[in-house]
Amino acid sequence: MQKKITHILKAREKEIAPGEKVLQPLPHAEFRFANPFIVLHHMPPRTIEPGSQIRLPMHPHRGFSPVTFQLQGEGYHLDNAGNEGYTGAGDVQWMFAGRGIIHSEGPTPGMLEQGGVQELIQLWINVPAAHKFDEPFYQFAPRELQPSVLEQEGVHLRLASGLFEGHTGPLKSFTPVITISGDIEKGRRVQLSATAGYWTLLYIAKGTVCVNSESIAEHHLIVFEQENEELIITAETDTRLLFLSALPIDEPIAARDNFVMNTPQQIDEAIADFYAHRNGL
Repeated sequence: MQKKITHILKAREKEIAPGEKVLQPLPHAEFRFANPFIVLHHMPPRTIEPGSQIRLPMHPHRGFSPVTFQLQGEGYHLDNAGNEGYTGAGDVQWMFAGRGIIHSEGPTPGMLEQGGVQELIQLWINVPAAHKFDEPFYQFAPRELQPSVLEQEGVHLRLASGLFEGHTGPLKSFTPVITISGDIEKGRRVQLSATAGYWTLLYIAKGTVCVNSESIAEHHLIVFEQENEELIITAETDTRLLFLSALPIDEPIAARDNFVMNTPQQIDEAIADFYAHRNGL
């Protein structure tokens, strides 16, 4: 049976650093979390002028995975665990912060020098309490290693993580997490199947889609009921989207600043560790 829509959440503008703004549909005043999906930030297309110095400063994380979907442009990641990564359009990087990591992110040096258009989505994916203090790690999935799914003319969707249509995404997670991103051309229709009981979300980064006979514009996040399995999407314009489905993590959540833990006390400890130069490393 077809999944019903429970929420349609319009992204609001949020400043994440001085002069750095993103669109945030999750968390939202009407809907807090779909654990393990905690935060979704969309940096919409913006032109970077040649010679720019745009970059987020080094900052800490603990207890979850920030996952970046590079939609346009080039990204550069650096952390204090020794990981360094470059992402191009269609690539995905998955950093597990674990017991603590400090990283910086932004356009590549080459893009800052030459200029160009930058666009990305960053998703915060939670992990069970049993893994929050595990060793940090970094994963990278170039566009060409992400299996194509729902293949038909005018549909260009790629699986970055999880199991879908007999394919396995290259990025690994502690609990089942399915992430699919890409484009659907105007007039094309796709039918997806999501496991009953999972959280299932759809973010429209560009364009307009029809879901359950309802027209939904870009920069909205659709949250579906956990019951039933079928999901039908028709692109009313050329569309870019991110489809998410995951086994719920049924544990308390405390999310503040750059940390996702289970209790407010654990958040306080993470902040104290950062300022004491411990941060778990």
